[in-house]
Amino acid sequence: MKKFVLKSVMYLGLILLVLELLVRAFHLHADDPPKMIDEFGVEKRVPGSTGHYVKGNRRQHFAHFSINNSGFNSYREFKPTAEKHEVALVGDSYIEGFHQDYDNSLGKKIERRLPEVEVYEYGYTGSNMAYQMHLVNAYKDQFEKIDRIILYMKFKNDFDTHEHETDYKSIQKLKTLPYKIRNNCKLWVYGSNYGMTLPIKNIAGAVWKGLNFLGGRGNGEVAVPETVATSVTDRIENFKKLIASYDLDTKKTILLLDSRVTDNQFLDFCEANNIKCLDFSKAFKKTEAPVTLIYDKHWNDYGRELIAQYISDYLRNDIYK
Repeated sequence: MKKFVLKSVMYLGLILLVLELLVRAFHLHADDPPKMIDEFGVEKRVPGSTGHYVKGNRRQHFAHFSINNSGFNSYREFKPTAEKHEVALVGDSYIEGFHQDYDNSLGKKIERRLPEVEVYEYGYTGSNMAYQMHLVNAYKDQFEKIDRIILYMKFKNDFDTHEHETDYKSIQKLKTLPYKIRNNCKLWVYGSNYGMTLPIKNIAGAVWKGLNFLGGRGNGEVAVPETVATSVTDRIENFKKLIASYDLDTKKTILLLDSRVTDNQFLDFCEANNIKCLDFSKAFKKTEAPVTLIYDKHWNDYGRELIAQYISDYLRNDIYK
């Protein structure tokens, strides 16, 4: 029995080792560039990180990313001056653009249409409007030199809070030994992306709760989630508070949005307060071809081309009118 157990453990270890080598050799796993928080309280990626975004268990989608010196996925560095024309794209994963090769990004597509303009992409996965406005305020020395600031927004996701809180705890957690081991095991990363490790996580979570209970560290109370906006009115009120806190520059700030998923009350509020909105749904309505990826709602290359053309047309009339 002892030999059987030892041989089973040895064979299992060898199988896992072979699978780990195969995942690495064929690059089936997605890289996740490390995160950091700078001296301005802005959460972003560690500068200089490079790698590949992979989606699909047979590497159906494969794209390159490169984090610049400012901590964002971009083929260019951000060096605004008073003499040049610069446009900033600020937003979440749609702007971060890991789904697209970094040198064929939305910003690059705009630059091809407007060669005299430099586009700076301040994209960070999961960011909301509070984060975006905090970022613009934190880097105000840069943004004062930038001619136009385009904030990408999704009404149902981006206005749940009226203030930005830098999540130092999550970043510190990523630096712990268990997380480092997990991230360096590419087989685990691959399995996590497709739900293969979920049973293991559930078992580990149950064991951890049991140990806490036996150790007297659990009192049976359920944590109550932090209150977030649940109505149109709440979201608009949060936006008002953000505008007041960060002094939104309505002369050069533009909201990039899809009116099909944006409440009319919000659009009316923006119009009444001279907040410019750029509705790219008009570009999507004109085509029957898919504008998003097959496996999620992020824009595909064609969708990005349409948005780039729409933004370029707007900027051409706006900056040079």
